Amino acid sequence: MTRRRRLPRMLLLAAAPIAAALACAVFAPQLAPHDPSRGDLSARLRPPAFMAAGSAAHVLGTDQLGRDILSRIIYGARISLLVGGVSALIGGSIGLALGMIGGYFRGRADAAIAKLIDVQLAFPFLLLAITVIAVLGASLRNLLVILALSGWVTYARVVRGQTLSLRETDFIQAARGLGCPAWWVLVRHVFPNVISYALVIMTTEIGRLIVLESTLSFLGLGVPPPTPSWGTSLADGKEYLISGWWLATFPGLAIMLVVLGMNIMGDGARDLLEPRRQGRAGRA
Repeated sequence: MTRRRRLPRMLLLAAAPIAAALACAVFAPQLAPHDPSRGDLSARLRPPAFMAAGSAAHVLGTDQLGRDILSRIIYGARISLLVGGVSALIGGSIGLALGMIGGYFRGRADAAIAKLIDVQLAFPFLLLAITVIAVLGASLRNLLVILALSGWVTYARVVRGQTLSLRETDFIQAARGLGCPAWWVLVRHVFPNVISYALVIMTTEIGRLIVLESTLSFLGLGVPPPTPSWGTSLADGKEYLISGWWLATFPGLAIMLVVLGMNIMGDGARDLLEPRRQGRAGRA
């Protein structure tokens, strides 16, 4: 009972940075005080407003080109949330479908999917990213493809295990005995029982993908400039960690808060979407 009382407060605390990031992504033109791509060399490396040499016109300071840090963080939320959400949705759809197919049909289909999972896990992510970027070039579309390919395995492994268990239950056996086609059993009976697990994975997976997008942008493999990105801002600030610490600090804080919020949301979603686990814990 104590955990259930704390859960809403925990979710509210986690939702605050996520809601702020969503607001920035949706209302970036209205919230950003400056054009994120427009520089002013006369105001380059200006510190935040709370420092002695700071200015109220640039609350979080400016970068090496005189661009407003706050504006770039606000617009960068668009890229991070778009990439994290869309990649998680694509990867989740692929993993959910393959997991259900492998767990339900077993046999050769299951063996082929299991081998594909092993190959994916054995292939280094950065090597995959470098290969795709080298062949197709750096763009938002290619970044979505790379991140989606990196995330479907987790869904597939969890959903496959749950589908294997469900396949032997009485209601699935009854549906098969009545002559229901396989696609109907998967859609009508298996999917509703495994979607909660996929949603729990997706909440934490979005945070992981945001970190990966920032990592690739930091390495120059993400969204090409001048599009604002939190990872690009970190890369710009690595040369000014002493003279302009704010260049990397504030984008890094934005990433940390959003990813932390997504991870806490994942824990809360797990407790809310798995009543059987709660029931066992309560009886214990």
